[in-house]
Amino acid sequence: MSKIGIFMADGCEEIEGLTVVDLMRRAGVEIIMISLTGQKQVTGSHGISFLADELLAETDFDSLDGIVLPGGLAGTQKLGENETVNRVIRTFAETGRLVSAICAAPSVLGAAGILNGKKAACYPGFEDKLTGAKICMDEVCVCGNLITSRGMGTAIPFALAITAYLLDQAAADQLGKTIIYNLK
Repeated sequence: MSKIGIFMADGCEEIEGLTVVDLMRRAGVEIIMISLTGQKQVTGSHGISFLADELLAETDFDSLDGIVLPGGLAGTQKLGENETVNRVIRTFAETGRLVSAICAAPSVLGAAGILNGKKAACYPGFEDKLTGAKICMDEVCVCGNLITSRGMGTAIPFALAITAYLLDQAAADQLGKTIIYNLK
């Protein structure tokens, strides 16, 4: 079974983070919410508080198959300033493990130097922060072990792309049907 982590900082975009957590758990992927606050309580950018599963210092990153960075301007700034976050995303990128980010958070990947020559998407206006990337305007952009997405409105397709990457496309399609997403 796949196991991933998601960084949760005060000021994160709640929908971008919690949608991924919810859909991973529905898909049977173990996901650990990792608090950067020093306590398990995290307060998102719209004042919604929730409890993470563990603290940053408690996390065994070697046990994870991937990492997720939700956006939200204040949360993204905290992710980018965190030494452990930067070390983890660089290590995961170098070792071929999943690195995924949505909205403003792909800018953290750009600043860490892991987007060079890769396709990446972000929230409109953050393109200049995707250092070295080939800008992708799709709602979700998959480039090898890198998955990026544009914002809150793309949180479900972002989570489904992560599901497809970790499991397979059939599992992602079935999950989409189960939640009545984009049925045509």
